[in-house]
Amino acid sequence: MESRSLEEDRGAPRKRVVVIDDGYGSYETEQRILAAVNADVVVLPCRGDAARVREVAADADALLVRESPVNAAAIAAMQRCRAIVRYGIGVDNVDLDAARDKRIYVANVPDYGVEEVSDQALALLMAVARYTVRRDGAVRAGAWNVSREQKMYRIAGRTLGLVGYGRIARAFERKMRGMGVARVLVYDPFLDPAKTPGVECVDLDTLCAESDYISLHSPLTPDTRKLINAARLARMKPTTILVNTARGGLIDEAALIDALQRRAIFGAGLDVFENEPPRADHPLFACENAVLSDHTGWYSEDSVAELQTKAAQEVARVLGGDQPKHWVNPWSAV
Repeated sequence: MESRSLEEDRGAPRKRVVVIDDGYGSYETEQRILAAVNADVVVLPCRGDAARVREVAADADALLVRESPVNAAAIAAMQRCRAIVRYGIGVDNVDLDAARDKRIYVANVPDYGVEEVSDQALALLMAVARYTVRRDGAVRAGAWNVSREQKMYRIAGRTLGLVGYGRIARAFERKMRGMGVARVLVYDPFLDPAKTPGVECVDLDTLCAESDYISLHSPLTPDTRKLINAARLARMKPTTILVNTARGGLIDEAALIDALQRRAIFGAGLDVFENEPPRADHPLFACENAVLSDHTGWYSEDSVAELQTKAAQEVARVLGGDQPKHWVNPWSAV
């Protein structure tokens, strides 16, 4: 006999959960989890079209979101939405204040893909440090034994700088310590230094000046946009490698391109861009000391399954009458 939820037995109308960004092979996970709260899952891809988001969200009880913008206009048009859940960590594409004003929960999934993103940061750093991409191309073209064509430096004994110190940054630190980094500097204004033994909490200017490797792990907010600007790039050593697997907007791209072209820093490994996808003639593509990826640091088959499960569970909590586990736009109950 097919199982039924309590709401179905009482004849309650079925809820509507709209997935506004496609990209996963199947949504059976979401359907299975949300069936328990008498909800149907409908996939209506918006692909970044804000007007389309407003249209499809109007009669939704909850939204599952990736990149498409959920702005104030879309939220104002929502008739009964109770939750907006981001497939991922960053929620900069959702108007948190507008959702709060309408008492719509916004939640994310901050505890998925930690190993994958920290692996990506490590892979990018290593690829820049060892000129992996250039060496691959040179060997394929017939070159050999060009060991001093580009200068390389040992990783062990160096200083690592972490901008933001959440789950991913700590996983990256663990992996870099295994490679022998001698010192770890952290800039995170929300961090309690007394609770972070083993790292040195410093201001961002100090971190930029003293780190050999800098990895960005901050969320993108008005306060962190272009956090790495021309002035901070100028503080870095000519041997510094900058890695960004967080958000492209954390870096002033024009300033970074200038620093790379002048060899003011050793190089950069980037999984994210300020505007995605980047245009075909993006100046970073001409920087030989940059290694670039397509915002797939989060990906593995394991992390996709984890992400879909946890996002659906957040929606189920709200539609079932509870608060989400990872609620990012809290309001006072008073």
